[in-house]
Amino acid sequence: MNCGSAANRVALPGYSHAAMAKEKTSYTCTECGGASPRWLGKCPHCEAWNTLIETVPESNAPGRNRFASLAKTAEVAALADIEASETPRTPTGIGELDRVLGGGIVEGGVVLIGGDPGIGKSTLLLQALDGLQRTQVPTLYVTGEESGAQVALRSRRLGLDNSQVKVLAEIQLEKILATIAATQPAVAVIDSIQTVYSDQLTSAPGSVAQVRECAAHLTRAAKSGGTCIVLVGHVTKEGALAGPRVLEHMVDTVLYFEGDTHSSFRLVRAIKNRFGAVNEIGVFAMTEKGLKGVANPSAIFLSQHSEPVPGSCVLVTLEGTRPMLVEIQALVDSGGPSPRRLSVGLDRDRLAMLLAVLHRHAGIACMDQDVFVNAVGGVRISEPAADLAVMLAITSSLRGKPLPKGFIAFGEVGLAGEVRPAPRGQERLREAAKLGFSVAVVPKANAPKKGSREIEGLAIHPVERIEEAMEVVRGLA
Repeated sequence: MNCGSAANRVALPGYSHAAMAKEKTSYTCTECGGASPRWLGKCPHCEAWNTLIETVPESNAPGRNRFASLAKTAEVAALADIEASETPRTPTGIGELDRVLGGGIVEGGVVLIGGDPGIGKSTLLLQALDGLQRTQVPTLYVTGEESGAQVALRSRRLGLDNSQVKVLAEIQLEKILATIAATQPAVAVIDSIQTVYSDQLTSAPGSVAQVRECAAHLTRAAKSGGTCIVLVGHVTKEGALAGPRVLEHMVDTVLYFEGDTHSSFRLVRAIKNRFGAVNEIGVFAMTEKGLKGVANPSAIFLSQHSEPVPGSCVLVTLEGTRPMLVEIQALVDSGGPSPRRLSVGLDRDRLAMLLAVLHRHAGIACMDQDVFVNAVGGVRISEPAADLAVMLAITSSLRGKPLPKGFIAFGEVGLAGEVRPAPRGQERLREAAKLGFSVAVVPKANAPKKGSREIEGLAIHPVERIEEAMEVVRGLA
């Protein structure tokens, strides 16, 4: 988009540049760069439809520059001459949240957290602010969707007695920035960015222009003042953050709140983190006193069966730096002329591919069967290391024979039927052994090498192809 000054734009016929300069806002065409003093459905210059976007003309007033840099200009220097130091972090006191953030909050960092309504975003952030405030860290909670009394009522329900967290019920950007500059909090939460508006724009709060402009000003305030700002964002029906995608590029960390509102468990996943590992997750349980971190998340995703049942296989997956055990359940039932393929928590297209590989290389046909696959606990698995466990669960359900007790599997399966290694296989095996599992079918490259220390209590069966994995399972049954 061309956001140049009004003097450099094409003026609307019958409307002078001087008149446009007096306007508080203007509308710029994303196609030709032409400007208009008011919104029109069709650009008066290139006649393209729906291309006018509200912008703020650059002001010549001293001391005011909307396009100021986020950081002070520095001289050119070689990387070897620049002093590199670890970024200091302040723990929030909530272990699972600190894990996702990479160890805690960072001075001047900007965090964007999104999730479905009512999933617990405000609850978690209020708990984190209260924990920080009790360690003498100045905090500020800016609420645009609730009144101060509503926030106070929530804090009472959460058991946060005598909390000294500062609360500001405001949605005007200029007042929020003035309050942050006056109080100098170490951490400020904006709940939510879609409710904040700037006087420089005439569009309604929540519009693309308002969200982008307000986020840019808040990011600039964080970098210049050293305040860590947490932005709460709404999500679309598809689960993505609402508003312009530039919002995700602008911030340092992007967190997604996942989970079913009908379940008591929540996952916070890091999609982007300039100060830590991405795809790290934190697991929480919703209680009467708010969100509590789950120390052993594998217990949530494992089966509660007293004896092994057909169609169940335990997978050791990797979420960020944490290996977790998840139960994969499969149900194969006779279908009609158009059998269904349904997966929950796993990629549906990959399921169709695995069924084709299973038929071609292992001789197990499911073309006339309905196949349903589910990852227990609502977790979403995106890594291909789940392939082997999915195929073994499908085979177990089709034959009606359960896998051995204490059985785990992981590994990627290729179209040629080969079983490929998964990253950090030794850590996965040690986690399984720690939780009492005794039998593992894994890629040959992930098995302990000769001469290396064996994993106590775990019988490991390395395989190179899917046919070998099926033979091993038949021998164990």
